[in-house]
Amino acid sequence: MRRLFFLVPDLQICHQIVDELKAFGIAERHIHVIGSQATPLEDLNPATLMQTTDLAHGLEGGLAVGGAAGLIGGLLAVSFPPAGLVLGGGALLATTMAGAGFGALVSSLVAKDMPNKHLLAYERAIMEGRLLVIADIPRSKVDDAIELIRQHHSDADIQVAIPAD
Repeated sequence: MRRLFFLVPDLQICHQIVDELKAFGIAERHIHVIGSQATPLEDLNPATLMQTTDLAHGLEGGLAVGGAAGLIGGLLAVSFPPAGLVLGGGALLATTMAGAGFGALVSSLVAKDMPNKHLLAYERAIMEGRLLVIADIPRSKVDDAIELIRQHHSDADIQVAIPAD
């Protein structure tokens, strides 16, 4: 999957593009719209925390770092067992899982308040009343989807990214 980001000037063009993307075979759950608070999105699918924040990226990083820390802690506990305890593979698994869970929790709590880095460039345009469309498109259909978007909005600046979620 690839994530497309592009601005549209108004609700009418946004509806046209969203409807054509749906007819093109893109599920509605993969198309999200961000507008200013003054712009009613009507029946358009608003963006969620997964699209507007760095939550998915933070969760992945927390799992990796927490899991690694838990594994190192488990290795230390197995290598130097406290007061005659015999620890084995179960202790390694338990500490790794606990570290991964704790790391994921802490980093996702922090990342939920951090804006998605791809959206920062669009903040001003959104505040001025334009709409940002975020569409997750299968890799094989990206070029066709871009062409479809350009039929309605020829000067659209379409950014392509790999989604973290």
